[in-house]
Amino acid sequence: MDKTQNNRAWFLVLPVLVLVAFSAVIPLMTVVNYAFNDTFGQNEFFWNGLGWFEDMLGSDRMHEALGRQVLFSAIILAIEVPLGIFVALNMPKKGFWSSFCLVLMALPLLIPFNVVGTIWQIFGRVDIGLLGHTLAALGVDYNYTNDALDAWVTIIVMDVWHWTSLVALLCYAGLQSIPQAYYQAARIDQASRWSIFRYIELPKMAGVLLIAVLLRFMDSFMIYTEPFVLTGGGPGNSTTFLSIDLVKMAVGQFDLGPAAAFSLMYFLVILLVSWVFYTVMTTLDKQETK
Repeated sequence: MDKTQNNRAWFLVLPVLVLVAFSAVIPLMTVVNYAFNDTFGQNEFFWNGLGWFEDMLGSDRMHEALGRQVLFSAIILAIEVPLGIFVALNMPKKGFWSSFCLVLMALPLLIPFNVVGTIWQIFGRVDIGLLGHTLAALGVDYNYTNDALDAWVTIIVMDVWHWTSLVALLCYAGLQSIPQAYYQAARIDQASRWSIFRYIELPKMAGVLLIAVLLRFMDSFMIYTEPFVLTGGGPGNSTTFLSIDLVKMAVGQFDLGPAAAFSLMYFLVILLVSWVFYTVMTTLDKQETK
């Protein structure tokens, strides 16, 4: 006997679909239009094909920005993931101090991006900033506005301060889900602390750890506000990442065609890497359920 399908639920989804169409699909189509066409104003477009994409793929400017972006994301992941795991392993598991640490770890995540950049911009100044003034008093030649290495170090430390909490909280949630029977069996077998981490805690954290890596990669690869507020992409172009370069191209120079092609390639790279992470996550989940 066939069951009558109730399609009225689609009316509940329809407002969401309309909202997504106006907020995502329509602007995306506009970007695609600019990416494949050229214009001389007055809404007169001329077919340009893959011309803008070829220009961007052969652009030294894009290659340099991509290199800086990949290097920044690699450094961030190499620091924040191990540090977040270490913090999660050493946080109290229950009681007052557990709640206190959770609240304390969540505080940096609540600060808006532009405020984070402003805080570190002031914090690193030699004349009024605590960090800059202290380093100058110690005889350290530190100036993130003139020295590229200082700018990189400041941005990396700023991002680590801002986002390590996310990795730590996710890893902490993974640790809390481990049954106590595993630890009791390990104590009976007199397993070392490293063996407990290697064979019990790390496998159980694998799922949330991949989520943390995926989120931190996407955030670090799309970072814009914090370094823009802190250094403006300088000194020179030393901290001009892909997102900053894209905004300069689209808003500053008003090169809408190259900027549209640039943004589509940018989007596809993030989508591809995210798909790889998702595939790995689903594969691990299937292995754990077997």
